[in-house]
Formats: sequence, C-alpha cells, structure tokens
Amino acid sequence: MAELARPLEGITVVAVEQAIAAPLATRHLADLGARVIKVEQPGQGDTTRHYDSTVRGMAAHFVWLNHGKESAALDLTTAADRALFDRLLGAADVFVANLAPGALDRLGLGVDEVARAYPRLIVADISGYGKGGPYDHRRAYDLLVQSEGGSCSITGTTGHPAKSGIPVADVGTALYVYSTVLAALYERERTGRGGVIEVAMLDVVAEFMGFALNQTIHTDVAPEPVGMGSAMVAPYGAYPTADGQTAVLGTTNDREWQRLCAMLARPDLAEDPRLAHNGDRICHRDELDGVLGDWCSTRTLAQIQAAADGAGIGNARLNGVADLVEHPQLRARGRWRDVGTPAGPVPALKPPALARHWDVVNGEVPALGADTERLRAEFGQP
Repeated sequence: MAELARPLEGITVVAVEQAIAAPLATRHLADLGARVIKVEQPGQGDTTRHYDSTVRGMAAHFVWLNHGKESAALDLTTAADRALFDRLLGAADVFVANLAPGALDRLGLGVDEVARAYPRLIVADISGYGKGGPYDHRRAYDLLVQSEGGSCSITGTTGHPAKSGIPVADVGTALYVYSTVLAALYERERTGRGGVIEVAMLDVVAEFMGFALNQTIHTDVAPEPVGMGSAMVAPYGAYPTADGQTAVLGTTNDREWQRLCAMLARPDLAEDPRLAHNGDRICHRDELDGVLGDWCSTRTLAQIQAAADGAGIGNARLNGVADLVEHPQLRARGRWRDVGTPAGPVPALKPPALARHWDVVNGEVPALGADTERLRAEFGQP
C-alpha cells in the first residue's frame, strides 16, 4: 500500500473570512493538508460562532466549516496586529477573503494592492455581485443571491417560491474558490507567479441556472417549479407508500419510460403516442403523477424499491436529516470520523473527494484566538 500523503502539505493559507463561502473553501484546503490561519476580529470572531450553541456549546455552522484551522484574533486597524498580519501574508501561498463590500479596501488590503505587494501570492476575493455594475456595493447572503439569481423561482411550487434548504449560493461559491485556488497553485508551479481570483456569488448561481436560462432564452417560457420533481422530465417525483413512507422515482429518458411502464404492468401507457417522448410526458405530468401515486399507494416502500431495482428504475426514500445521520451507506463506507474541539471530539464527515493514497486530516475546531500568541512568537520578527 502506498504511503499516505497530504497533497497540500507546505501550503499556507491566510483567511479573513466569515459565514460559509470562504470558510468552506479554506476548510477543504485544510482537509488536503494546507495550513489555514483564520484571522478573526478579537472578542467577536466569525459571525457563525454565535449562530447557536447546539454542538456542545458551539455553533453547528462553525464546527462544520472550521475544523483543521488555526485562529488568530487580530485587530487589523492597529499597527502591531497589522504588522503581524503583513508578515503572515509574506509567508503565505494563498489569501482568501469574503468581507462586506469595500471592507478590504478600507483596511488597505484591496486585491490589487495585495497582489502587487506579494507577487507569488494567490489572492481569492469572494463577493456577492462582483466588481463594477450597479449591485457591487450590496451585501450578499445566500437567500438574497438565490433570490436575485432566479433559483427561488424554480424551487417550491407555482406561486410558492422557496429557497433551497442547502445554501447553494454559498456552497457553490466555496467549491469554485477551492477548485480555482488549486488550479492557481498548479499554474504557479509552472510560472512562479500568483494571481487574483475573483468569484461572485451571483455568477455562481447564474451558472447553476444553466438549463433554465437556456429554456427561457430560446423559448421565452421560464420553467415552472414542481416541488418534489423536475421541470425538465416526467414522470419524476415523490409518492406516498402503503406503509406511510415516501418513495421517490421516475424516468429521465424514453428507454426508462418503457421500463417503467413494464414495471407498472401498463402496456397501454407504453404504446400511447401522447407519451412517447419526454417532452410529451411533461405536458401530461399531472396524469402520470396520478398513475404512479396510485401504484405506490398500494405497495410498501420495500416492494416499490425491489420492483424499481429489478426494472432498472432509479429510486430513493424521502429521508429526513435524522435519517441521513444514520444512513447505512455512509456507515458501511466509513464516511464518519471524529474531529477535536475545545469541548471534546465531535463527529464529522470525511471530505467527499480524496485520492486513495491521501491522508484524512482530522484537524481541530479552534477556539477564538487560540493560536494568536503562538503565531506572534512564530512571525513576531520582521
């Protein structure tokens, strides 16, 4: 077996971050072995520290997003702390920030200034709406950007738009920052130069809206939200079962439709020219949902899933969050590990993507300013 490795070992990341987008990006870098130094405001720290106290007195968001990091409580408006921060940047490979619009500039840390001062540094600046344009001054939170980006209009049901339960604007932005930083590190290996990465949350949501944008651009008709389904395929949804559960199943192409009809013992549907193609079936969504709903209502979830598996039809159980905690697939594949916190070890999922020979870094969740004095000693002299 190959020796375990940490692919980003030796890489130092300095983060002036809060909330979700930047902290999730830098946590993934820490998961791969990078040293992540999180710079927080003394006395307050990252806003997510104070959302709740559900994880042994700590906030659920903060524990999720910040294990594997060091915390330095620095007031960047004071000369001494700013000098220490500048020395941290001088030793860093990556600088990530997602403060309110204009905050970095007011601190004299605008991305252009930082890039000029540290030409090998990779600077990742996260904003809500990007630089320039009439919205660049606006604060941006996940709900706001999902709303501006149209995501809420195709989620929920007609007349009842909904925000995704997962903060997709924040999480999507984090993953673009994470992947682009990795690409920039690779580029620097070849060129010796750093660079500026600017990621706007609105741009991320707009990218995620791709199929809906294309449909609207080319037909002048925006997709309608269909709750537990998809505007682009039918039948495809959630159906109550005879044993009080909910099965999720349906088709994504015409071949699957034929297999579904065989599973339902409905050759009449398979031969119906009104339903031959996906575009036709979308027009008859309500009728087909009724057929599947009636079929599922007389069968248990186990019977439905056995039939669907046998027919090659994708299916799932509609789970709650508590079901995910105990999900047998996660347990069987060893997807859980413990990470340290000031209150003791807590469970956390392993990173979703690792090479087989990479180590899993089980870093701790830092208390506010836990590493400040050690960092002063390490970087205290110019």
